[in-house]
Amino acid sequence: MESGLEPQRPTNENTQKEDHSLMDLGSGNFGCSHYRRRCKIRAPCCDEIFDCRHCHNESKNSMEVKPCDRHDIPRHDLKRVICSLCQTEQDVQQHCIQCGVCMGNYFCSKCKFFDDDVSKNQFHCDECGICRVGGEENFFHCNKCGCCYSTLLKDSHICVEKAMHHNCPVCFEFLFDTMKGITVFPCGHTIHLECVKEMERHFQYSCPVCSKSYCDMSRVWEKLDQEVASIPMPEIYRNKMVWILCNDCGETSEVNFHIVAHKCLKCKSYNTRQTQGGPSSCSSRIAEMVR
Repeated sequence: MESGLEPQRPTNENTQKEDHSLMDLGSGNFGCSHYRRRCKIRAPCCDEIFDCRHCHNESKNSMEVKPCDRHDIPRHDLKRVICSLCQTEQDVQQHCIQCGVCMGNYFCSKCKFFDDDVSKNQFHCDECGICRVGGEENFFHCNKCGCCYSTLLKDSHICVEKAMHHNCPVCFEFLFDTMKGITVFPCGHTIHLECVKEMERHFQYSCPVCSKSYCDMSRVWEKLDQEVASIPMPEIYRNKMVWILCNDCGETSEVNFHIVAHKCLKCKSYNTRQTQGGPSSCSSRIAEMVR
């Protein structure tokens, strides 16, 4: 008696091809302005469906929403996602339980985070408790600052406790989990890179938190030396002395009053403020000198 034909079992090669096709199926075609991904989320706070947590936060914190109803999504409390291809709602996981599609080429089970664009080199930092971009090998976590910094800053940055656990001093967006580029000033304070560029467009070269200069200002100080020397003060102010505080080195000095600017006797910086004595209307010319 002849035996019947047994059903053909998929080879490893066929299985690999199928897995690869499911990884690519719909990749880049779904998502929002924040992330390309093949799933949506059900917000645990309001039980509504959004493309991502940023879409939720923008919607729930808009001016149209009553102040008492505004809120952010608790990202780690996310429990349900909806496949963008077959619309199946399910527990958080990388592959859809219904159609098998990969809902995010990058997936973090700790953050409940999906993203199809792996060119960002995402990685999860256990100390930060969130996923970051840029490649794990290019960053280190500073325990005192409480955040990840570029390895280029490992031996040179000044530690400021919880340096990024506050709002940007320019635009007031929370820095710790921002999607925008961040830079660290020599003083240790953090700020959005695009906000620094905006400051420079308005000739502002000091940290908005502590007022220290964040770049080499020696050429500006030389120009101010020349301007101070070229503008003699009237007789009534010629021997007038004032006390100043240097924003750069923190030293206090007693110097001759001048309407243009006051120079620190210790570090020779003109990034100073008058603390007592002399007309209170004295103003700095630093912004004009860098134009």
